[in-house]
Amino acid sequence: MRTRGDAAAPIIETRSYRLAVLAGRPVALLDDALGERWAELRLLASFETLGGADETTSVTGPEIDRDGATVRLTWQLGSTRWDRKSITLVCREDEIEVRARVSGAGRLATVELLGGAATIPPAATGRFASGAWFETLLSPSPSDPARIVQPAAESSTIGVVGGSEPGRGHWFFTPGPFCYAVSRRPTLDLAEPPAGEWLTFGLAASVAQLGFTDFEYLAADRGFRFALRYEGHTTVDGEFEAPALIVGFGARDPYDGIRRHRAALVERGLAAAPKHSSEPASPARADISADAPASPATHAPPWWLEPMFCGWGAQCHLARAAGLDLGGAASYSRRDRYDEFLATLEANGVVPGTVVIDDKWQADYGTCEPDDDKWPDLRGWIADRHARGQRVLLWWKAWDGGSLPAELWVRTAAGEPVALDPGNPDARTAIRRAAATMLAPDALGADGLKIDFTARTPSGASLVNAGPRWGVGLLREMLETVHDEAKRVRPDALIIGHTPNPAIDPFVDMIRLNDMLRLDDPHPVAPIVPQMRHRAAIARAASPDHPIDTDDWCAPDLASWRAFAAMKAELGVPALYYATHLDYSGEALTPSDYALVRDTWAAYRAAQGLPHRG
Repeated sequence: MRTRGDAAAPIIETRSYRLAVLAGRPVALLDDALGERWAELRLLASFETLGGADETTSVTGPEIDRDGATVRLTWQLGSTRWDRKSITLVCREDEIEVRARVSGAGRLATVELLGGAATIPPAATGRFASGAWFETLLSPSPSDPARIVQPAAESSTIGVVGGSEPGRGHWFFTPGPFCYAVSRRPTLDLAEPPAGEWLTFGLAASVAQLGFTDFEYLAADRGFRFALRYEGHTTVDGEFEAPALIVGFGARDPYDGIRRHRAALVERGLAAAPKHSSEPASPARADISADAPASPATHAPPWWLEPMFCGWGAQCHLARAAGLDLGGAASYSRRDRYDEFLATLEANGVVPGTVVIDDKWQADYGTCEPDDDKWPDLRGWIADRHARGQRVLLWWKAWDGGSLPAELWVRTAAGEPVALDPGNPDARTAIRRAAATMLAPDALGADGLKIDFTARTPSGASLVNAGPRWGVGLLREMLETVHDEAKRVRPDALIIGHTPNPAIDPFVDMIRLNDMLRLDDPHPVAPIVPQMRHRAAIARAASPDHPIDTDDWCAPDLASWRAFAAMKAELGVPALYYATHLDYSGEALTPSDYALVRDTWAAYRAAQGLPHRG
């Protein structure tokens, strides 16, 4: 690393980048080592509160501090809301870390980094952003299944809140890894990341810093900045530091960038080192909070890797055939129907090692007692599957407390329940009781859970909850509670979720790629193989110790389904959701389709050292 220039306009040069501060302006030009521009970093931050806006009124600096191979550049920012505010660039050989701090009191609404509101005379007033010299963005929170990348002029969100409504369709991973990747090359094919070097912008957040619902990339008119949504549920009284934003260099593709970002988290003690790697983890830096999450399971029981059948697609086919919408599919989660599904598959030589009973086998989402009308003697049915050498997972709907008392829920200001509150000790007890009901050997005796609807994480400044956690932290607390109880009553229980994020993944054992399509889109059909390869690449980069559940719903047509079925084993554990017909197109499976599944499963099992079935 080389430092030159004067104190007002220092220039930092490393093997990876060149950072040049503009004298008298809160701006630093960021180039690669060859001098090609990446960005114009705006050295501002805003910590908005429910009590009002935070406008930067002055900028002084930089103060320069050299410590071995690290150079720190700090600017003091005047504020309309806080007693003190600062932004620091920590420059190392292969990364730049952006830190922002405030001192004072207030309930945080939104934190903006590398941009924000300013009222600096004579002309610097309004909201400012950093300048983008890059053209393409990859968000690891998939949204439109027809796209893998997007123009860098469009905004994007990684978070734990989503749904079918417009603007909320990033629910496939909740959350994906907190790491955006950008390329200077434009692309005409949004289903293919352009070749060449990539830059990453990733968060380094300790467990205590996970109180936000969303990590947003906000773009407009060649500008970009980042925002964290706290929604008033984080109260500052004294010093507060936002999660660090790490600018990473040299990634050969966006997935390599995500891997590098995870390695940076491991180095800081904020993620567990991959157990399949022979490289030891670097010690956590003393100046970064090192409350690392627990390590995930690293020696998967062989049965976890067995091909699985989930009945949701077959349920949806029956609903569509009966003229019902997808909401009616839950009525077909029945013992007699699942017996039919599995008998048909077995008659065609397709025998899954794991069976997933999907929505709605429960009489009540909160207690997870079975619906005896639909599933008479579910415990006995599971025991019978065990006798056949199969395992059974139960679908569990996150955040839905069913008939549990309203005081166990996150509530509106008027007291209406919106989501079960894992910050409430009694709610955690109820979650544990439900998990034990599903998994304990002396209860239903299932072998694991498929956790769904994590995107229903509550969101809103007016909502009332019991504990200090919110957003990502609240979801983490819920999954930690479920995982802990599951492992207590059944140590080899398999917990599946769509959460490939190092802050969350210690509390799931397998990453699910989730639905192929967004059926609420005006034109929902999209090529599924590129999208699922993309999601698998994200999951492998962010959560390398976790097997992948490939999913299988909703296939738009047989041609697409066949193409995906033929290559699922390349991505992870093959999953099958259909027994006789697809639901979307209504096409019937043919003898050659059963042969495709039978043969690909046999080859997969042989490669994994699993016993032959069928």
